[in-house]
Parts: sequence; structure tokens; C-alpha cells
Amino acid sequence: MSNTNNTHKKNVVTAGARIEEAEKALIMIHGRGGSAEDILSLAAHLQVKDFALLAPQATGNTWYPYSFMAPPVQNEPWLSSALSLLKGVVSDTSEQGIAVENIYFLGFSQGACLTLEFVTRNAQKYGGVAAFTGGLIGDKIYPENYSGDFAATPVFIGSSNPDPHVPVERVYATSNILKAMHADVTEKVYNNMGHTINQDEIDLVNKLIFSTNV
Repeated sequence: MSNTNNTHKKNVVTAGARIEEAEKALIMIHGRGGSAEDILSLAAHLQVKDFALLAPQATGNTWYPYSFMAPPVQNEPWLSSALSLLKGVVSDTSEQGIAVENIYFLGFSQGACLTLEFVTRNAQKYGGVAAFTGGLIGDKIYPENYSGDFAATPVFIGSSNPDPHVPVERVYATSNILKAMHADVTEKVYNNMGHTINQDEIDLVNKLIFSTNV
């Protein structure tokens, strides 16, 4: 990683509606080795035509260096920097006039882990959360890191069993934490799907999270 101070530079790629004109925003978080442009391309399959789309770019294309199942300290200071960056994107979006309950999140793989970690550390009523193959971060779950109330925010978590990076047990444990914090969680585990996003997940996310936007 060439960034010598071990933090993410703020670099947010935008698409969709202009944020000044939009009533809703979707923050899209790419996976390890991916890019903001990659994850933005997924929007073509989602019912988000009137949304402002915001995709932060990880410095070095990676949000944190090691597995999300590593002890969190091993992924510092990158992990804290990534969480701080997301907090800044949410704050900027809200300052542009989009209510927090109209801010949505979507992430894939490492981006799904980061998305889930961020929203659970900052639980409140969001528009919705779509996590494609991810779970809460750490060698174990650290409940003391999580606070707030999702107030029935719709959350979709999809994953494969098995998945080469995300143990299904962590997916289940993550769902349980979010449910306890009053998220409206839909969890779907697909047998031998592989490390990808399938059409059923897209259909479910459109139905459960973006259906009011048809």
C-alpha cells in the first residue's frame, strides 16, 4: 500500500441523480481489489433510478489488509480510517439535504463487511442495507462496539455456504446482532453459490429494500 500514512484518502465517485436534486442516496462499498466504478455498475440492476449514487474508493483498492476474521488490531489503522471515511460520506450526504432515513447502503464481500460494521456501530433508522457476502468484523464479535437502534431498517444479508472468505456461522451471528438491535433482517444462504452476487439476491434486494422506488 503506497499511502504512507496508512489512511484512506477521501475519493468518492458519484453517479445517478445529482445529490442536490435527489431525495435518496445509496452509498456503495466495493470489495477487496475492486473499485468504485465496479460497484457502481451494479446500480443498473437495482431500482434506484432517482437515487444519488456515492461510491467511496479505497486507497490501494483494499479497505483493510487482512481477513475480516483477523483480530481487529491487525487491520488497524486501515479499518478505523475506512469507518471514519464512511462516517464522513454519511455526514456530507446528510448536509446536502438527504435525511438519514433516506440513506441506503450496499456492499459486496470486504465492502459488505465494512458496511455491516459501520451501520451496526452507528445504528439508526436508515433507508436500507444490502450486504452481499459479509459479516461483522473481528476474530470474534465484539458487542461492545455496537450501539443504537435500527428502528426496523430493512437489511438483506446474502452469502454462500460454503464461502471461501466468509464462514456461514459469522453470517448467522451477524444477523442475530442486527435483529437484537431492531433491524428487519432478511438472511439468505445459498448452497455452493460461490463468491459472487446472484440474480435471486438482486431480486430480493429490489423487493425488500428498493421496492418503494419503482
